[in-house]
Amino acid sequence: MSPFPRDVLRDLIRQDLESARSAIATGGVGQGIEDIVESVLRRAGTLLVAGPRHVINATGVILHTNLGRAPLSREAIEAMGNASAGYCDLEFDLDSGRRGSRTVHVEELLCRLTGAEAALVVNNNAAGVVLALSVLARRKEVIVSRGEAVEIGGGFRIPDVMRQSGAKLVEVGTTNCTYGTDYDAAITPRTAALMRVHSSNFRVMGFTRGVALEELAALARQREILLLDDQGSGCFVDAGPFGLFPEPLVQDSVAAGSSLVCFSGDKLVGGPQSGVVVGRRELIDKMRRHPLMRAMRLDRIRLAALSATLLHYLKGEAMEKIPVWRMIASPLSQLERRVQIWMHAVDGHCRITDGESVVGGGSLPGATLPTKLVAVRGGGRVAESLRRGTVPVIGRVEKELLLLDPRSVLPEEDGQVIEALKATIV
Repeated sequence: MSPFPRDVLRDLIRQDLESARSAIATGGVGQGIEDIVESVLRRAGTLLVAGPRHVINATGVILHTNLGRAPLSREAIEAMGNASAGYCDLEFDLDSGRRGSRTVHVEELLCRLTGAEAALVVNNNAAGVVLALSVLARRKEVIVSRGEAVEIGGGFRIPDVMRQSGAKLVEVGTTNCTYGTDYDAAITPRTAALMRVHSSNFRVMGFTRGVALEELAALARQREILLLDDQGSGCFVDAGPFGLFPEPLVQDSVAAGSSLVCFSGDKLVGGPQSGVVVGRRELIDKMRRHPLMRAMRLDRIRLAALSATLLHYLKGEAMEKIPVWRMIASPLSQLERRVQIWMHAVDGHCRITDGESVVGGGSLPGATLPTKLVAVRGGGRVAESLRRGTVPVIGRVEKELLLLDPRSVLPEEDGQVIEALKATIV
């Protein structure tokens, strides 16, 4: 008996036959019967497999946006399964037996990690920024350095986000230089906040001047307005010891005096897609009560994964448990041992070469990590075969070579990479 429903196969066959007839009618060459059968089976297989599918990321881009960004820890995956297997205490207080708050599962963890008074979580960082501006700055002015009116992936721009929230953007300074006096001179009775936007996906080099967050916080207090810090990626761990550029830490922003700090939960934090806002309690409470909050809230599965991820930081085990930081911290000698095993499995068809990995995902722009690569002859042809495997393996193609980087591959996936290579090129 066919594993595919007959009506699905019938529709796919008719579509391919129609395509073949159209090609012939316009003077082209239609597909042969074997090609049509192969096409139908391939499309049916794709259609009837639940997605997104698991793939192995051998590109060397640790936070690969197209491949789902941060892989989750084993504990986070288990927490998601536990929360989704049946019912859960999403909005139920087990002590009192009454309705509870879904944010209680992560709020105390976030406050302990950041030093903030309160916290809430939403769909992603952009949602957090829109919510904060809508609640606190609608029909008012928000002052941003001209060099920070950035665009993030997908064409989303800070000026557009502000416009949708109802806030008015006031740009100060120049692309490369902004001073405290620029902010001070722009403050009017209609100013709601100063806002710092971290340039998480680009870096300006050369003659530049910026204003320290502590100075902005002092100015905001003096003029009795808010200071909003959009950190983009967000980070709890100093990346400097790994040879990477320093990334602003959330806890440092809170300590410096930011009224609110917005950041992602699925980049350097290493959790599921989410946005986090931490800061002053009265501001968080206003956001929590706003109607937009219901449209932006997290579901139980992502709340469980985020909670498990935050616990790794609280327990001091982030480097050992969170895949993103395991990958960043992997020593070159360990990566070399792994690629040697990969290469020996398909000896004679590839070689080892030096390379560079990147963090990616709009984090630590321009920063690279040394790595060892397996270079496979055949380039695009081999890359396509690996993508079509039972467990797709994704690499990068350069100069007719397929390059596979172990840094972005979980060690427990090495066996699958080897089997895929054997099936493809041996």
